[in-house]
Amino acid sequence: MRSWILTGLLALTLTSPASAAKPLVYDGSVDGKKSSHIVFLAGDHEYRSEETLPALARIMAKHHQCKCTVLFSIDKETGEIFPGSSYMPGTEALNDADLMVIFLRFQDFPAEQMQPIVDYLERGGPVIGLRTSTHAFKIPEDSQFARFDYRYPGKEFFNGFGRQILGETWAGHYGKNHVMSTRLNVRPEAKNHPILRGVERPWVESGGYWTEPMADANVLANAQPLNGMTPDSPIAEDKDPCPGAWTRTYRSAKGKPARVFTTTYGASEDLQNDDFRRMMVNACFWALGREKEVTPTLNIDFVGPYQPTTFGQNKDRRRAKPEALAGWDTLIFPTEKKD
Repeated sequence: MRSWILTGLLALTLTSPASAAKPLVYDGSVDGKKSSHIVFLAGDHEYRSEETLPALARIMAKHHQCKCTVLFSIDKETGEIFPGSSYMPGTEALNDADLMVIFLRFQDFPAEQMQPIVDYLERGGPVIGLRTSTHAFKIPEDSQFARFDYRYPGKEFFNGFGRQILGETWAGHYGKNHVMSTRLNVRPEAKNHPILRGVERPWVESGGYWTEPMADANVLANAQPLNGMTPDSPIAEDKDPCPGAWTRTYRSAKGKPARVFTTTYGASEDLQNDDFRRMMVNACFWALGREKEVTPTLNIDFVGPYQPTTFGQNKDRRRAKPEALAGWDTLIFPTEKKD
């Protein structure tokens, strides 16, 4: 009887969704040389963070010798990637992370998954936030983590993670998706910033977000909505530019300063633009404190095939488990949308 029980428990362990949802790791570290560990959190409902972040992680690992751990929001029953599910196993990878790259929307993780994120911020780890991360968390007011909610009213952490860490919370759309694209105009006074080395004229397919970041933000590029879906589309005359990429510093619970880079862009299709992709790679180096290594010609080539989905609500492709994206040559993203 005991043997039968042990065999059954082993079978459950090997086939459980928890074991099927192991963190996806791309390890480009070189033996004998300390490697930066970057942890990517992918969990939005619309802009295909589950495609953007693995692609960026593979670039940083393969070309720049980082160890990159990619975590996804998943279906806890099947272990499949499920954008926006508010269930993300493996956040304890942040315990030894050198950088957190976050692309979340309206998440309310279980306490054991949220706590490592809080601990990371409380020790003053650097952060890169993309697109919907201005409203990364939507948390009930009776939760121990309520202060991270994007509409948190308390003065001590007003408007939550987005405002207090990234520099802005959700403020509204400023250009219609799939009708209006966006050009990121580098500000003249910022052109020599390490994040902008080799970056000339970023253009993204995402429609605009309105932003008014905190006064301590250093705006690198202004977002100009365009009337059309090509880089040379005319400017939307009724929409003045607003900040679309900036840096700032937040302080940990013990007062340690930490670097932050935020952009309100980064959808799956945005990453195809060379200038935008270069900005993101440069931002990783800068956030890690390795800006001296940034050159205008850093390798930003995709690693393996990248075929992004046209982003949109309920347009994700859910059949894949994280391990389906393992290795340098797997397709991002590997399956068609589940019916």
